[in-house]
This record gives sequence, C-alpha cells and structure tokens, in this order.
Amino acid sequence: MPENESWEYSLYIPNDLRAVTVSRRTLRLILTMHGLIRLVDVAELLATELVSNAVRHTKGPAALRVRWSAGVLRIGAWDADPRSPEPPRFDQAADLEEGRGLALVRACADVWGWQPLAREGNRGKYVWCEVAAA
Repeated sequence: MPENESWEYSLYIPNDLRAVTVSRRTLRLILTMHGLIRLVDVAELLATELVSNAVRHTKGPAALRVRWSAGVLRIGAWDADPRSPEPPRFDQAADLEEGRGLALVRACADVWGWQPLAREGNRGKYVWCEVAAA
C-alpha cells in the first residue's frame, strides 16, 4: 500500500497489563504490513507508554488508535478516566520512579496532546502523539 494513502486502526483492550504487549505487537504488524518498518521502534515505545498509562491508571477498558495520514503517524490511547495527564517537567523526570512515560512521549514524539471526551454519557480522555515519516 502506498505511503500516501490514509488509514486508521482501532484496538479495544481490557484493563489488563497484558494488553500493553498485545497493543505493541499489533502496532508492529500494522506498520510492517503498510511498509513503515522504519517507524516501528519509536512507535512501539510511544504506544507502550500511552497504553500502559491507560491500563495502569484507570479501572475501565481502553483502546489504541493508530492513524496514518499525509506522512504523519498518530498513535493514541483512549481510557475512561477524564482527568488530564500530567507529565513531569524535564528536570523532574529522571528522579521519579513512576510517571516518566509521558515525559518520554514528549521527548520522542514530534507533538503530543490530549483531549477530554464526553459522548453518549461516556467520559474519558484521548492521549495522542504524532511522528512524521521524514
């Protein structure tokens, strides 16, 4: 499939730490099948951090979303907790035993963000990051 075509995948996952591995391996397969093997390592790292946060810090189900459009890979994780993610400051991250994941996302992605969601009575948030194919 040519790199200029757009596509999107969603993987709904239970609140189970094994879902992190399933998500990472699924992402690797998706990128390999679309000829984007050069993005696999950084994408796996980013997805691992996002999905791990969604599973470890919430009680409900979660989802991984992967989208390719115009040479940009967007990786996002949805969870049922509407609270904002709070990445540590760069000068704090090295000293923390937990909470370094979003600092890592901020350092490795070209851009990242989050948005609260409220649809049909369901609340939660979507945390995402993007990596350009350059």
